[in-house]
Amino acid sequence: MAAILNDQEVAEKVLQHIESKTTDTGDSIWREPVQNYISKSRFDTEINQVLRGNPNPFCPSAALPDAGSYIAREAAGTPIVVVRGNDLKVRAFRNACRHRGAQVATGTGCAKAFRCNYHGWTYRLDGSLQHIPHEQGFPELDKEQHGLVPVAAEEKSGLIFVSQDSNASFADLEEIPALLNSKQQIFNIDEYELDVNWKVFLESFLEGYHIKPAHKETFFPFGFDNLNLVETFGRNSRITFPFQRIAKLADIVPSKRRVDGLLTYVYQLFPNVMIAVLSHHTTMVILEPLAVDKTRVITYSLTNGVLEGEEAFAKARNDAEFVSNQGNAEDIALAKSIQASIHSGANEVFTFGLYEKLIGHFHQSLTDLLEGVNVVELK
Repeated sequence: MAAILNDQEVAEKVLQHIESKTTDTGDSIWREPVQNYISKSRFDTEINQVLRGNPNPFCPSAALPDAGSYIAREAAGTPIVVVRGNDLKVRAFRNACRHRGAQVATGTGCAKAFRCNYHGWTYRLDGSLQHIPHEQGFPELDKEQHGLVPVAAEEKSGLIFVSQDSNASFADLEEIPALLNSKQQIFNIDEYELDVNWKVFLESFLEGYHIKPAHKETFFPFGFDNLNLVETFGRNSRITFPFQRIAKLADIVPSKRRVDGLLTYVYQLFPNVMIAVLSHHTTMVILEPLAVDKTRVITYSLTNGVLEGEEAFAKARNDAEFVSNQGNAEDIALAKSIQASIHSGANEVFTFGLYEKLIGHFHQSLTDLLEGVNVVELK
């Protein structure tokens, strides 16, 4: 696997594209059947074999800063709770009491134990069953066999990965570079639902071919028309969106070039997570499929390092608000437009051209898994 370019290599390639008025391209087009966006059986297969069967990013490590910090939400249709234990190790469990199945945690918080609000069964942070009220009513029950049911979890590159398949391999995580770190601070968490297929919205993150027509007064005045670097690493990818001011690096010795504030990196972590590294903040976007035509979007906004003083945080917040309220809103409107016409019969396939290489890479990776490449059948 080829490593992704370093900042100096990125700067050099961008400057070459500016000079020659070119951009990165793929080798072939990709045709994706529209049926794959509207089929209930296809959607169910994506959930069962890909989103449940492979390690997927669940949240940033920074969202679980202390012992007892937890997040409880649905992932691929399954209630999951992820918690940092007293030993600071991250663990994940199916969020269901072993008595009658009520959820033992909701939302986010910090807890010393998980207590079911139905009958009071209580679980330690490592998932073991700690207490049963009136335990004499359950003769011969083996408490060691009635802890919370674990799911596989691993912390890597500043992220928490979870797989609902106990036999899943986390080896592919070695391909992922260090994207987040412990010095970053979360300053906003947002969550909303869109009446669109998860892949329709995901595709908007993976190409810059649309920047001028779709973001004519927001992103385009600062950037370029169809000038991007595109890279793949394993099933994952990265697209670089340079700003016009990066041209000033042409007068700087290549080894001393710094790209901070001169471009945006957008990483797609297969299958459903994007991490965008912007000028003053980093955004992690999780697309949680709810139905074939409904997606929950969970967004974590993080600083790009340790910030001190209100002015620094104001820059990060303003950066995030501009992206969310302007550019992201435009992408959402277009995703809704696609979803509104997807049943019209106008298209049997969507054709992704040479400028949309990363969308083709995503669909190829998804297709390979669904056709049996490293697919695990879940029970």
